[in-house]
Amino acid sequence: FRPGHDQASKPAPVRQYNNVNASAPPPAASPPQAAPVEPAASGPVTQQELQSLQQMAKSRPSDNKTQLLLAKKLVEASTVLVESSRMDPKTKAKARERYVMDGYKIVKKLASSGYADAQFFLADCYGSGQMGLQVDPKEAYSLYHSAAKSGHAQSAYRVAVCCEIGQEEGGGTKRDPFKAVQWYKRAASLGDPPAMYKMGMILLKGLLGQAKNPREGISWLKRAADRADAENPHALHELALMYANAGPNDVVVRDEAYASQLFHQAAELGYKFSQFRLGSAYEYGLMGCPVDFRQSIIWYTHAAAQGEHQSELALSGWYLTGAEGILQQSDTEAYLWARKAATAGLAKAE
Repeated sequence: FRPGHDQASKPAPVRQYNNVNASAPPPAASPPQAAPVEPAASGPVTQQELQSLQQMAKSRPSDNKTQLLLAKKLVEASTVLVESSRMDPKTKAKARERYVMDGYKIVKKLASSGYADAQFFLADCYGSGQMGLQVDPKEAYSLYHSAAKSGHAQSAYRVAVCCEIGQEEGGGTKRDPFKAVQWYKRAASLGDPPAMYKMGMILLKGLLGQAKNPREGISWLKRAADRADAENPHALHELALMYANAGPNDVVVRDEAYASQLFHQAAELGYKFSQFRLGSAYEYGLMGCPVDFRQSIIWYTHAAAQGEHQSELALSGWYLTGAEGILQQSDTEAYLWARKAATAGLAKAE
């Protein structure tokens, strides 16, 4: 699992430090690319792709990347190919089991030989019960730890998370904030963007027993922002907030134009909290943005579609008044959006 990176809707950047969602499913480890096969582009696995991978793996027994990719595709085939087949339920169950078992054997062998990517993938499976495995946080932690020791950045981040949340919340090891910080720092130094973001927040807010160090914190946030993507937009948003709200004694100088640029970057990556900020900026002409009702409504709509409650309320307001040539007035829509935000407990919407 990676707290703060829940696929369904990304939680607020800081919320993860007080209430880590240990039950969030782990994001699938990104498959290593083998040149002749490009699974990411090809969508769900096909029988043809699987056969071609099996031949490649046979002809290159020592190519760990190809072996691991084959294992992942076999696990994927256990659902994708079996479900779409016309076999009877009993035959389906057998086929599913065979695919998973073949995949597991390859991963287990690679992990035992010390291949860090395979250890990481197997740890993910133990964390979430994939490949028919019993959920086992201790085994997951042990595998993350082995991979992390050999310099695997994502595994180092997971080890840190496990040390932060402890056994009570599914970490598979005892809670140890000091050790967590050490591993976050190691993962950040190895180039892991979530770890860079986390180190930034730890030092900015003095979390996990660390003394506040805003300068170093901002330095980590900037590094994370440079590597931001759809999975990791948090650092852009956090930096934007700092530059938008900086006071005379703060470590950064207030710069609304730069804040707006950062919010735009995060919003375009799909981060709903930045999308709300832009909806607001274009509605009221904030941060140097022109008053532009069309842009405002577009950004509020993007954020509301992801369940951002302030944006739901803002859309309710737009439907209440309508916007000439852009949005038709509708009491029904206004009521429904307000009710959606109110159901989530937003007092203003109630």
